Amino acid sequence: MRSINFYSSLEVDKSLTVKYDFNPYYCGIGSSLDDPIIVDGKEFINLASNNYLGLAADKRVIHAIVEAAKEYGASMCGTPIATGSMLLFKRLESRLSEFVGLEDSVIFPSGYQANCALFVSLAQPGDLILIDHYAHASLIQGVRLSGAKIKPFLHNNPGHLKKLLQMASDYRQVFVVTESVFSTEGTIAPFDEIGSLCAEYDALPVIDDSHGIGVLGKTGRGILEEKCVQNFTGVYTASLGKAFANAGGFISGNKRLIDYLKYTCPGLIYSTALTPCTLAGIEAVLDIIDKEFSEISGRMWEYKQMISNGLMDNGFCLTEGKAPITSILVRDLEECARLAKAIHSHRILATPFVPPSVPPHENKIRLIAGANLSRGSVLKATEIFKKIAKDLNLS
Repeated sequence: MRSINFYSSLEVDKSLTVKYDFNPYYCGIGSSLDDPIIVDGKEFINLASNNYLGLAADKRVIHAIVEAAKEYGASMCGTPIATGSMLLFKRLESRLSEFVGLEDSVIFPSGYQANCALFVSLAQPGDLILIDHYAHASLIQGVRLSGAKIKPFLHNNPGHLKKLLQMASDYRQVFVVTESVFSTEGTIAPFDEIGSLCAEYDALPVIDDSHGIGVLGKTGRGILEEKCVQNFTGVYTASLGKAFANAGGFISGNKRLIDYLKYTCPGLIYSTALTPCTLAGIEAVLDIIDKEFSEISGRMWEYKQMISNGLMDNGFCLTEGKAPITSILVRDLEECARLAKAIHSHRILATPFVPPSVPPHENKIRLIAGANLSRGSVLKATEIFKKIAKDLNLS
């Protein structure tokens, strides 16, 4: 194939954006994640960000970032294994381990990278990976790269998982992979049951707690605290770019696992380390969570309920998730595009999810009300949804 033919084959279907004269993706943000947020020069209520605890623009976090830049500079300009792992890096790994209650941790440039690289190091062609049908793209990409046999189990369905485990005795190693909170549904995994099944059938559980850490549990320590999982022997991964309001990801587990990953995991040993500024910002978030989680999370959950109630009262169809994610379910793709434009035109920033990010006919518009929003902004958003429902003739 000549290059001219190759490039002509690279086409994205933008027919709906043309039809509705609206593209919700890659909009121009002109501010920090304050309330309001500035989008293309206009003030918006931000219901799109994963900034659950509202700490991305917190002055204490910003101060820590600035001070780290003064002390350590912009970057280590290399990988931790090759150019050195600064003390700030090691200290944060220790603090993250303590926070989630596991022996050791290693920090990656992103949560996506951690999930993709993990299975290349741990799984082999003679292994079996059982993965939740709705698992995140980073987990799916990672298991595909491993060369292991892959079988999905029905979403949050321990009964189906058990049947698959009963037929898995011929494999060298069996992994069971799921998320804690599913980002488009807002559903929470029954990880206590999944963990028990793994123990019964000698499978290794892998949990991605990206939308759970800093959100679930009495003190924000995530799915293991939420489900009272003790002595976890599996693999724990999470993003540091959601409730933790910065960037990066990490993997936690027993010391032998983490030491092995530090010398074998390609996504770690061949990638430039997180910047000192980011490491310091994450530490500042940990300090705030330790002291103020109850108060901050209280606002987050209150806002979640206000948004959900406002939508249900006005005829919107919602997913059944219990996490602080509210997703409007819109079966028809064109109706989803029309609703997304209406929301945006009323200056609410929200995220439409369409195939391949979600299955066909399960289009969603996701709304997350961070704890940094004012109560007035959340009330205003509910009034806007009431008006949109009237304009669109929702019953």
